[in-house]
Amino acid sequence: MDILQFLVTIFTDYGYLAVFTVLLICGFGVPIPEDVSLVAGGVISGLGYAHVHTMFAVGMLGVLIGDSCMFLAGRHFGARLLQHRYFARMMTPERYAAVQDKFERYGNRVLFVARFLPGLRTPIYLTAGMSGRISYFRFLLLDGFAALISVPIWVYLGYYGASNHEWLIKWLGRGQSAIMVFVAIIAVIVAVWYFRHCRKPK
Repeated sequence: MDILQFLVTIFTDYGYLAVFTVLLICGFGVPIPEDVSLVAGGVISGLGYAHVHTMFAVGMLGVLIGDSCMFLAGRHFGARLLQHRYFARMMTPERYAAVQDKFERYGNRVLFVARFLPGLRTPIYLTAGMSGRISYFRFLLLDGFAALISVPIWVYLGYYGASNHEWLIKWLGRGQSAIMVFVAIIAVIVAVWYFRHCRKPK
């Protein structure tokens, strides 16, 4: 958890701007764990260096703007992005094929799930923008709903665990699994509702 302590130190010194900047960088695919960054923002709130509800708002903004930049870059530049060394390394042919397969199988729903797939999140958002089949409003809606699950969990986990390092580390390790279970439950509820109300025989 050295990265957590490092981010806590940086965020303590530079506050909300540092949290927002790091989350923005995460959105560009830089390998800084977004969940740990949000937890670190919660920790400094729990230690009295920031207000936790404001930190939640900053976290949401940083996450959504970072994600939006990737989607809009894909929308504006299209396949030309893959000629750039950075994006070509991020979007390998194998990863691009995997993302395309997920879109074919799950459609726009993959944008909601992408928030919980750190390795594929940025390539999925880029591909969604490149496809031209998804409006920015729909993208923001799906990504925003997903962020409303993950962001408060991580920020408030850091806030309540700021003074209990052992408890925080334990639940940081369990957090991603807990989120995925929660998402799975929501998916089941939505599927049941859909088949009961939208697939009734005419």
